[in-house]
This record gives sequence, structure tokens and C-alpha cells, in this order.
Amino acid sequence: MDPMDRPSLYDDDIVTWAEEQAAALRALGSRAELSNAVDWENVAEEIESVGRSQVRTVESLLVQTLAHLLKRLSAPDAPARGHWRDEIATFQLSARVRYEPAMRQRLNWARIWQDAKERAEQSLRMYDDTMLPGLPPDCPLSPELLLESILDIDDALLRLAGSAIPTPSDRSQFTFDAKPKTRTTR
Repeated sequence: MDPMDRPSLYDDDIVTWAEEQAAALRALGSRAELSNAVDWENVAEEIESVGRSQVRTVESLLVQTLAHLLKRLSAPDAPARGHWRDEIATFQLSARVRYEPAMRQRLNWARIWQDAKERAEQSLRMYDDTMLPGLPPDCPLSPELLLESILDIDDALLRLAGSAIPTPSDRSQFTFDAKPKTRTTR
């Protein structure tokens, strides 16, 4: 196949493209016969920063998605609960659209989860609410759930609630109804 007929890696996976281009520029820069007029190392670094920027954008959107899920779960009666639900859908869709498979190993999942918990806790204070206690140290929602399809918000809320409750019998006490958008116990 003619290289001009192939789709560009730039269009399909900008993170990998940036890494490959930076490596190629560094290789060119190490050749003595090429002009020193080009600052090869800094040009390569700038190209790499394109990929890193894309990863940071997806991480930020995931933090927002998880933080809003945590707020919705922790304060089901807060006046902003409907807004939070809309934000969950918006942030998750934006993350999913920008996500590329090459990013999976580059995303700092532990930091994303920690930042989401901290952001949610800060926001909940404005409503005189607190975070649901007992959340696990690792995010109970998988990368696949968060990035590979439209998020089922009610399912995600149930998974989060289930991860914070120590016994399986307690997990059945929580339901999340899309209409009243409140947490109820049986």
C-alpha cells in the first residue's frame, strides 16, 4: 500500500504519533551532517507535549466525571443533583470522544480517583454535605466502563455505593431512580 493511501497515525492516535515523531526528530538531530540551525531536542519535546496534553485532557474529564458521580451519590437530595447528572454525561462523553487506546497505560488512574474524591469533597462542603464514607482506595469503576461506551449513570452509582458498603446484604439497600433521583433505603 502506498504510504499516501494509509490513514495518518496523527488522525488515528495522536499520542503514539507524537512519540514516534519526537523519536524521529531526535534521531535526525543526532546526525552530525544535519544543520545545527534546528533545535532538535526542543522541537522533539514540543511534539511530545502534544500527546501529553491529550492525555491530561482525558484525565481531567475523567476526574470531573467521577467527582460528579461521587457528589450525586453522596448528596442525593442536593439542589444541584440534576445538574450533576447532566455534567456526568457531558464529561464522560467528552472523555470518551477524546480517548485513544494508546492512552490507557499513560492515564494515571490512581491520581484520577484521588483527585475526583478530593474535588467532590470540596464541592460537597458548599452544600453542607460530606462524602459517602468507606470509599475504596482504588476506583471501583473500570476504564472500560468509563471510556468505551455511554455511561449508565445509575449502574455507576450502584457500583460506587456497593464499593463503599462492607457487606453484600447492605448493598441491596440502595436504589437510584432516574426520575426522583434520590437514594432510598428499603
